[in-house]
Order: sequence, then C-alpha cells, then structure tokens
Amino acid sequence: MQPNIDLQQLQAFLQCDTLEACNVLEIIMANKRAKIKKLHTYAITPASPRTKYWTTYFKRENESRQLVRGKSEEDLLHKLVKLHEENSHLDNLTFSQLFDEWLEYKKAMTNSANTIKRHRQHYAKYFEPSKLHSMKLTAIDTFILETECNRIVKEFDLTRKAWANAKTILNGMFEYAKRKKYIADNPMPDMKITVRYKQVVKKSGSTQTFNTAELDSLKKYLDAMYEETNDSVYLAVRLNFFLGLRVGEVVALKPEDILDNQIHIVREEVRDQEANCYHVVEHTKSNHDRYSALVPEAKKILEKLDKNGKYLFERNGERLTSRQFAYVLEKYAKQQGVATKSTHKIWKTYASMLSAYGVPVDAIREQLGHSELSTTLSYIYNPLTEDATYSMIANALDGKKNT
Repeated sequence: MQPNIDLQQLQAFLQCDTLEACNVLEIIMANKRAKIKKLHTYAITPASPRTKYWTTYFKRENESRQLVRGKSEEDLLHKLVKLHEENSHLDNLTFSQLFDEWLEYKKAMTNSANTIKRHRQHYAKYFEPSKLHSMKLTAIDTFILETECNRIVKEFDLTRKAWANAKTILNGMFEYAKRKKYIADNPMPDMKITVRYKQVVKKSGSTQTFNTAELDSLKKYLDAMYEETNDSVYLAVRLNFFLGLRVGEVVALKPEDILDNQIHIVREEVRDQEANCYHVVEHTKSNHDRYSALVPEAKKILEKLDKNGKYLFERNGERLTSRQFAYVLEKYAKQQGVATKSTHKIWKTYASMLSAYGVPVDAIREQLGHSELSTTLSYIYNPLTEDATYSMIANALDGKKNT
C-alpha cells in the first residue's frame, strides 16, 4: 500500500527544523489509516458503554470473516492497515519466496547446517526448474501441485526414498504457510503420486555390514596396529563395534561419559561447511542424550586408554577427528584389496549383530537413539557368513536352539 504523503506537513516540519524519522512515519501511518477508512468495505462501529471497543470485520479470500477490535478508532484503523498489508503480501507471495521464508524459519529450528544445505540443493534441483517456482502461492492448488510432483518423479526417475526426501521441503513449506495463515489448508495430504517410482535392488548384509568373518579379520588388524603404534584411533574403531555410535559421537566422548555398565552420549563432532573444519557441539544429532551398554569386551578396551585428556580419544594431546577414524577403515581395505566400508557400516553391523543374536528390536532402537522403530529396522541386515546363516536356518527348522 503506497501512502499519500502530506507534502504540506513535510514542508512545515522542514521549515521548523523538526523533521525526524518518527514524524515521517506518523505522517505515513496517518495517510494509510485515512485511505483504509475510505476503502474498507465493512461498517466500523464506534465504541459503546457496553462494548467499550470500536469494531469491524476483515475477510481474506476463501476464509470466514474475522472480528477486529480496537480501543479507539485510530487503534482499529491501525490494525486494519496491518491486516491489509499482510493480505497484500499474501496476494503477491510466490512459491520461491515462501521457500526462502520457510528456510529462514528452519535455520532457527535446527542445529544442522547440513540439513539446510540439503534443502537448498533439493530445491535447486527439483523445484527451481518447475513451473511452481515463479507461481503465486494463492494460484497453486492440489491439481497443479500433483501434476508437477508426478512430472518431477517421472522426469528424474526418482526412487520412493528419493522423492520422500524431496517432499520434505513441500511438507515443511505448506505446513508453515498454513500456520502463518497464508493458506487455509495444507494441500500435501491430498496430493497423490501415481507414476511408478524407480525400482531399486534391496541392499544386502554383504555390502551394508562387516560380516562375522570380516569382523574377525578387522579386529585382528586393529589389535596388531595398536600394539605397533599405541595410537588410540585403532581402539576407537575397535570399541565402536561394541557401542554402535555415530562416528562423530565416538570422537566427542570424554572420560566422564564412562559410567559403570553404560556410556553416556551427549555430544558429537560436526563439520563446519564454510570453514571446512570440525568442532564438537554439546548435543547429539537427534538433540537427545542416550546411554549405550558397556559390555565386558568394551570395558577391556577402555582400560587401555589414558583418561587424563579432555577427550577419550586423543593423539599428541589433540582430539581425534572422524576423518582420522575413517582413514583406518580405508587403510585396512587397501591392505586387504577390498572395497572400503564406511564408518556408518559399523553402526549397521552393531544393530545387525544384536538382531541376529536375538536382542529385541525395541532395545536395539534405544541403543541407536532412534525415535521410530521403522528407522531401526532399516539398519538391520544379515551380518553372518553363508555357512553361519545356513546353520541357523537348519537349526531353526530342525527345532534346535542356536548356540
């Protein structure tokens, strides 16, 4: 809304040398109130001894009218000015502007810079080239959204999981818009994908975990390298097969985190993308602390550590980083002439081993720090060798208990 500035008033202020920002703003607001009073379509009812408020109504498109009250006529008109300006903003708000506004909100609600970076990448890849990008929000309905989303899934040949990741942006944007009252309803629950997702081959334990034979070989390597170098990084890798932590959580452990039969996970290492460096933050990825069981073998490894440093795993007085941790697995794979398995595979091996030997899945969920059981199930594979798997199947079908 463009104000009609009273030039005579401005000139008077200039001549008296009394022109200040507050004077200009008051002139602008007074003009806005005067304009609203002329254009407002609902009757303005003065205050009465019974109501004590000036009242009128305001209505947005596709919404029920709302009652507006003010302690005075000026107060009521001031509120109407704000409502009309908000409505004008909504009339011109585009899909891309909503994304930028929502992303600023997300920045304040998450500790993960990587999450924000991933949202930007997905938006640039899938939604910026689409017709949605430049459309006004008020012009987007379920059918337009459905058409564009199906086109994106088909054109990019997305798997169900890849689309679920991209759809997180839409879910967040439209829920934010609903809460801000930019829209009456979130169209996402009614939006359907009817095209076929890209089919993927189910990953197997042979690629997603260290099976029992590989694990035995790796443990012997880690023990030998520690005896040779006295470098705690080999103990860190060895220990994590008994803890099942994210690598960033392992390298952020402190001596005081060790309890009797548990270890307390309260912080993690994160990477600063802009500075390209690593540092420790006093929270985990899920923003919840948790406890991991300390079994006897894990305690034996911990007994070898010098616990006088700030962190549990240090090298020459400096905290070990997740990159140094990962390098151990790369070095081992090169020596064995096999493909490197990432640090994340240790996490999956831990979950899979617990499952293979009968630990209840909900207990595994608690150890991993997952809030949803479905997430935990996605981490569980068969970590046994073919012979061990055959033996367990044979015993099960013969009615024998596995030993």
